[in-house]
Amino acid sequence: MKKTDWIVILIVVVVLAPFFIPATGFFAWFEASTAAHPFIMAFFKFAILATFGEMLALRIREGVYNKKGFGIVPRMMVWGFLGMCIAMAMIIFKSGVPAFLEAVGGCEKGALAAIFKASELTWGKLGIAFAVSVLMNTIFAPVMMTFHKCTDIHILDNGGTVRGLLRPMKMREIMGQKVNWDVQWNVVFKKTIPLFWFPAHTITFILPPTFQVLFAALLGVALGLILALAGGSKK
Repeated sequence: MKKTDWIVILIVVVVLAPFFIPATGFFAWFEASTAAHPFIMAFFKFAILATFGEMLALRIREGVYNKKGFGIVPRMMVWGFLGMCIAMAMIIFKSGVPAFLEAVGGCEKGALAAIFKASELTWGKLGIAFAVSVLMNTIFAPVMMTFHKCTDIHILDNGGTVRGLLRPMKMREIMGQKVNWDVQWNVVFKKTIPLFWFPAHTITFILPPTFQVLFAALLGVALGLILALAGGSKK
């Protein structure tokens, strides 16, 4: 391990420690803030955790946490925006999918929603959570993942600067020439969505609402590591 690895570990410990020390009151603040400001908190959860996942993936692939043009700040800005979009999508699909299932199955209005919102874990709740995960990841995730891929390319093409991020994106060039659609379709869509995101977000949706967006952001860290390991490392 390098010196930078120990520094990163120390930072992670310092950041996480307040969550496990009741006297700090940080955990209570976290719950209250998530309930009062869900989209602001979603921005910071994804900006920090998902970007950290990309930095870990870079460390595995190339031996460093950052490099010229990587653009940590622009990536945080993009992930923060996507975090708010994901929080919005979770609200929409958590409400819409039970209503859709009730309409299709001829159930009493609100019956499945009540099962899904119940605190105890049942087979019914697990089944609804799986349905929510499947529909959200089938309808919303491919669009979000493709947009994120385009922003990655845009950041790299513009030297990893904030000013570069704010330049107009050359979407025709990026979508037509620079996105590797073979990987995007055969790996990201056909493999990671059904094999990783379907079951992972099923777990997400059976958690208490306060932790759902946080867990979704942590999944981004995990997936970054999985993809980096699957792709091999240079160092």
